[in-house]
Amino acid sequence: MDTVTSLDAERWDAVMRRDRSHDGRFVTGVLTTGIYCRPSCAARHPARRNVRFFTSGVEARAAGLRPCKRCLPDDVSRDEAAVLTAISAIKASEGRPTLEELADLTAYSPSHFQRVFKRATGLSPAAYSRALREERAKDALGQADRVSDAIYDAGYEAPSRFYAAMEDKMGMTASDWKDGGKGRTIHWSVIETSLGPMLVAATEIGVCCLSFNEGEEDLRARFPKAELRDGGEDFRALFEQVTAAVEHPDTGADIPLDVKGTAFQQRCWQALRAIPPGETRSYGQQAAMLGNPKASRAVGSANGANNIAVLIPCHRVIAADGGLGGYAYGTDIKSELLKREKAT
Repeated sequence: MDTVTSLDAERWDAVMRRDRSHDGRFVTGVLTTGIYCRPSCAARHPARRNVRFFTSGVEARAAGLRPCKRCLPDDVSRDEAAVLTAISAIKASEGRPTLEELADLTAYSPSHFQRVFKRATGLSPAAYSRALREERAKDALGQADRVSDAIYDAGYEAPSRFYAAMEDKMGMTASDWKDGGKGRTIHWSVIETSLGPMLVAATEIGVCCLSFNEGEEDLRARFPKAELRDGGEDFRALFEQVTAAVEHPDTGADIPLDVKGTAFQQRCWQALRAIPPGETRSYGQQAAMLGNPKASRAVGSANGANNIAVLIPCHRVIAADGGLGGYAYGTDIKSELLKREKAT
């Protein structure tokens, strides 16, 4: 199959899945109706023989087509600009801008802007604002002499507000960030799966490592100061739940996690979990979700530092050209995970 045919096949597959992550990469021209659409357009799919792909709306209009009034394909860049404007406003504000205030900045209605923002970032504007404040607190915790000072500096009215906000946030507490999580006991096991041997490890809080074709030596390298113990009966149910999520990677969102990383890494991993099963994002798109479209390289590094495969789904991030890109455990496993998600 030549390059053009292969690319068109990938584009058609994205259209059939109505994959929003491809919006802005190309438009779909329907020659029989004279209309071009986003890949995610909700309209009835045309016959493949009547479709031609264009790199942009400009190219489609030059071929005599007009934009779809339902999906508004030319608004993709406007949506991206609106989201970046709102993110800048959230970052610059000492408080928390309301949805109405952010919508006014972008000339969208509040309800429409809410949908646009969540589609781009995986979070509502209010949730994004909370996540940003949590990130500031985590950064400050690594620098302040006292935990309480860092919490107030990050904008929380009281420590109780911070602890309430951080409850169940991927297993992290203020003291974990302050002391680096020393003194943990990690229970682990190697389990046979259809993707090969899987190393899974967990603390009393949640899963802290999931990898393929690795063993105890690799786990010790990741957690040199932790006490390692056999998984045992106490962790059997959790490990069975993890195994089920690997065999069916559209599940497992409720499995508790215990992860360690910088504030930026935490945000990257949360963005990965916001990508719906069966969809993919490029590194640039993930960076845009975090409010910094130019941070693709930093995002790639953060994804590479992820210790929990599948449950923090870095396999859903692909190359900008639509290719698989790299994966710590091999592209065969990455390809199979994506294939399983798309089949559900």
